[in-house]
Amino acid sequence: MIFRTATRADLPAVLALLADEEQVVDPASIVVGEAHERAFAAIASDARNEMLVLTDGAAAGEEAVLGCLQLTYVPGLGQHGRERALVEAVRVRADRRGAGLGAELVRLAVERARERGCGLVQLTSDKRRTAAHRFYERLGFVRSHEGFKLRLEP
Repeated sequence: MIFRTATRADLPAVLALLADEEQVVDPASIVVGEAHERAFAAIASDARNEMLVLTDGAAAGEEAVLGCLQLTYVPGLGQHGRERALVEAVRVRADRRGAGLGAELVRLAVERARERGCGLVQLTSDKRRTAAHRFYERLGFVRSHEGFKLRLEP
């Protein structure tokens, strides 16, 4: 397995992982829209954002993206002025779950945050994803806050 920063060539595979958690979506079927292109370019050009992938390590051009997550570093005055790392969009391909890939992906992201000097790693998960909650708890994450969202319609 190879853990690395996503490239533009990985974008269809990442979007396929985000499209459906329950089944494998063929990256070739994904339409990458202009908004996706802009978002990926913004992430890639921002030193406080990383889109990370876990691949099968096959030769270039044949490599399969098996998992992904976005890691955002948030500056703040809490944590003694240390950044916090925000983990989002954690996905492992449906046919590869149960083999420890998700745990490895999160472990590597936590290590990356630790190396950067972050004082905290945090994440949110939809309340309906109870299996994901058990997964995060097994990895040492603690339920410490209630989260709130306000959707802004265009």
